[in-house]
Amino acid sequence: MQSVITSKFQTTIPKDIRERLKLSIHDTLEWKVDRGKIVVLPVQKKFLKYKNRIKTGRGKIEDDIKLARRQRVEQYR
Repeated sequence: MQSVITSKFQTTIPKDIRERLKLSIHDTLEWKVDRGKIVVLPVQKKFLKYKNRIKTGRGKIEDDIKLARRQRVEQYR
């Protein structure tokens, strides 16, 4: 596969590559040079591996707001 570098040094990731690596907008890529070759790797969002592992009960928004207000007041004392 090939892509062209534009006058602004941008390039398009071919659709097949995007789909195989499950890339989406706002994903981050890491660029490396290895023995004269460019290596581009997707940066994995490690926090997603914990999805659905921590179970919490239903919250009370009123209590959360009161706590946040108390913490803000204490912060400026």
